Amino acid sequence: MADCLFCKISKKEIPSSVVYEDDNIFAFNDINPKAPTHILVIPKKHISSVADKEAAAVVSDLFAVMKKLAEEKGIDKTGYRIIVNHGRDSGQAVAHLHFHLLGGRPLKWPPG
Repeated sequence: MADCLFCKISKKEIPSSVVYEDDNIFAFNDINPKAPTHILVIPKKHISSVADKEAAAVVSDLFAVMKKLAEEKGIDKTGYRIIVNHGRDSGQAVAHLHFHLLGGRPLKWPPG
């Protein structure tokens, strides 16, 4: 999708702090982190949200990458949170499927 922020980031048309990339998945540090580790993990293919029928085909790969990143960042032993939002009322600001991987400090619940 030509005007999608995350599509532009995954195509490196907009700079980001890349932490992982393969043929199908792109992960980068959030520019407004809510924890010491706050990584956004997205499919390179444009999928608008977790509710899209195409999302099911990539979710397991996204979770495998998040597990790998949690291990690399050393948050796998102490704990981490994975968040996905769907729709405006949830706080989904970019209409491109993305997961937030947060950790590195105790996280409160509910998140706010």
